[in-house]
Amino acid sequence: MSSQIAGVLQLTVLVAALGLAYRPLGDYMAKVYSSEKHYAPEKWIYKAIGANPAAEMRWPAYLRGVLAFSAVSVLFLYLMQRVQGSLPGSLGFSSIDPDQAFNTAASFVANTNWQSYYGEQAMGHVVQTGGLAVQNFVSAAVGMAVAVALVRGFARSRSGELGNFWADLVRGTVRILLPISVIGAIVLVACGAIQNFSGIHQVGQFMGGTQEWNGGAVASQEAIKELGTNGGGYFNANSAHPFENPNPLSNLFEIFLILLIPFALTRTFGRMVGSLKQGYAILGTMAVIWVGFVALMMWTEFAHRGPAFEIAGGAMEGKETRFGIAGSSLFAVSTTLTSTGAVNSFHSSYTGFGGGITMLGMQLGEIAPGGVGSGLYGMLIMAIIAVFIAGLMVGRTPEYLGKKIGTRQIKLAACYILITPALVLGFTAVAMALPTPGNSMTNTGAHGFSEILYAYTSGANNNGSAFAGLNADTQWFNTTIGIAMLLGRFLPMVFVLALAGSLAEQKPVPETAGTLRTDKPLYAGLLVGTILIITGLTYFPALALGPLAEGLAS
Repeated sequence: MSSQIAGVLQLTVLVAALGLAYRPLGDYMAKVYSSEKHYAPEKWIYKAIGANPAAEMRWPAYLRGVLAFSAVSVLFLYLMQRVQGSLPGSLGFSSIDPDQAFNTAASFVANTNWQSYYGEQAMGHVVQTGGLAVQNFVSAAVGMAVAVALVRGFARSRSGELGNFWADLVRGTVRILLPISVIGAIVLVACGAIQNFSGIHQVGQFMGGTQEWNGGAVASQEAIKELGTNGGGYFNANSAHPFENPNPLSNLFEIFLILLIPFALTRTFGRMVGSLKQGYAILGTMAVIWVGFVALMMWTEFAHRGPAFEIAGGAMEGKETRFGIAGSSLFAVSTTLTSTGAVNSFHSSYTGFGGGITMLGMQLGEIAPGGVGSGLYGMLIMAIIAVFIAGLMVGRTPEYLGKKIGTRQIKLAACYILITPALVLGFTAVAMALPTPGNSMTNTGAHGFSEILYAYTSGANNNGSAFAGLNADTQWFNTTIGIAMLLGRFLPMVFVLALAGSLAEQKPVPETAGTLRTDKPLYAGLLVGTILIITGLTYFPALALGPLAEGLAS
């Protein structure tokens, strides 16, 4: 069987598995966020934090809950790293330096999981499981809560109320993320991933020296890292490490976990707004972009250019032989079109165009299908922009799901779209202009520029994957990427929740013969075009200096 046919079969199996899970999971999540029942463990949590889960919140109160919880999480994780040397189970590792501790705390709380350190050489068991793994759960639950708040904004009228943040946070964690992660961890252990709390031990000689490995609760962290579109690996090699991702079966299962909730949330959206067709339109838009990117990536990486590629069957540099080009390409596209950031290959070693595809996937806003929660609310923002453009074309007041899209709504949507490019391009420009950041680049020219552009694209879009080749463990990159991650995560949430509040206050507009049908393929095509055009106009000049220039020169 050729590698190309194997890639098509993997894609087919993955799509079939996602299709089987789509309806039951989407409907279940809709019931979770619509239920008025609170289970006993949830009540204990509410009592411990002093929250009233029955109290409805308007958008400012909901936002305060998001920001307060996240601020406390950053502080807690920062302090845990700073005192690691005094904690039990530290494996003898010292406390983390202030700039790196800030970067890591910001990274995991912002659902980015950017890592400028070697996990197996820096973090002990307590920080890994009690700090980083916990944030993998709750940061994902925060994103899902904000997405559900926006959906309620469309579904409700004349109230301005968006639900209760604390109830949404707890339910997302306890009822959705935790049970699926338990099942996922069991599957990964069955595939060969490790799960223990062993210390550092020697495993043999390597190039004249002793090779050492430490164990850890890897399978459980791997499951939620993929399911919650987090991405931070227990080991520096991330999902290319055999302890995290042992074989092709585990590789395909991890891709399934990455895409599971983001795709299923479109049915949750359709169920909660009372129109499954609206959910299918959003699903179709996401699927078209995702399949298109997968096809482009495989074509680019399989293309034969020279004797080395001919012998290897494609661009195999930086890829694990146990996954091959197909498994690596499928993983790379899925992890960058979502906010996961886990990697099973080095994106820096991809062809010039292949590296550009991973960057463009993040620059789209990671909405196809995007991160857990963030993908859905990002796509709904783009849907509003598309409706506005359609309204301008026909001279009619834009409407979406029975809500008028007026001046306030379009301003909030525009701010959401502009904030991330401003962070990415601004920080990249400053880093390239200053002498010190450039010293961290392993390569010069277009590829070196791509290393820095990728780093800030990954940070500000809350992806967390790295292009490799860039030494990001410096005070400059730890600080600036940390700031980009926090602003790129929480500033957009401000605009999303403000938009949700303004929609929830409106009276529904009756559908007429002139209403744009947003549940039809024509609108889905308009939405795809809107996404690609807006992103292309924003990032094309920067991409032309980096991956496009490299690809054309090769």
